[in-house]
Amino acid sequence: MTTLLITGTSSGIGLATAVMAARAGYTVVATMRDPEARGAGLRAAAAEAGVSLDVRRLDITDAVSIADCLEGVRGTYGGLDALVNNAGISNFDPTMEMSTMAALRANLEVNFFGVIAVSRVAMPMLRAARGRLLTIGSVHGVVGQPFNEAYAAAKGAVEGFMESLAPVAAEHGVRVSVVVPGFVRDTRFGYFPDVSRKTIRRDSGPYAPAFDRYFEWAVNAGWATAGQSAQEVAEVVVSTLGAEEPAFRIPTSAWVAEYLAGKLADVDGSAVQAMARSWLGAPV
Repeated sequence: MTTLLITGTSSGIGLATAVMAARAGYTVVATMRDPEARGAGLRAAAAEAGVSLDVRRLDITDAVSIADCLEGVRGTYGGLDALVNNAGISNFDPTMEMSTMAALRANLEVNFFGVIAVSRVAMPMLRAARGRLLTIGSVHGVVGQPFNEAYAAAKGAVEGFMESLAPVAAEHGVRVSVVVPGFVRDTRFGYFPDVSRKTIRRDSGPYAPAFDRYFEWAVNAGWATAGQSAQEVAEVVVSTLGAEEPAFRIPTSAWVAEYLAGKLADVDGSAVQAMARSWLGAPV
């Protein structure tokens, strides 16, 4: 039985992936910062699907929490076969100049350093299992978005880090992939009860007119026309986990692939990976 750990499973893509992977036969360790306070939705979804999940606490910004969780998984299951880095936070914020350094750093701490912190602790077990390291990226990590600078920077950093790691990890049998969704409709990711269009506009200073134009595009002509469900993204994640030779970059829809192709000729990352592996003397 393949043991899979997923971060950020209280809602959205993480929740859908945990349930779908369990239905596909994986032993799923579903993690979140506060299982008592935030785990009801996951437990209800698992019960409805008739699957069992091992729900554990994991705060990806806390080194002790990461070590305790991964050591617990080793103790229970003897190792780990696959990791899905899904936990993260979004931002829809005044532009960089009008935000704060604390807010910018907090975004990078979760969306970049948190992903790396979990991955590096898990890697010895993944190496032993010749397993899978999969991270949920974003189209914003490839094509930067106005008023999303910190989030785009973090996701871009994740892409660069994982793309650099992938050929080295492959030398030890670990397949590294980044699954790239666009806008996900049925999730609270990016929902801020204390932030609204009005407050962002108020805090945008001289950039307020640009924010208005961007917001209108996003709502009426941009992401609203291209959204997917968390379930659809989860299907891509589970399919990638089971693929014999997964690509490095996996768009989650035809729209995402076309959107990325506007910037990337090597949409799935295969050419870059082949080139990098040749640098290591590996067959391509």
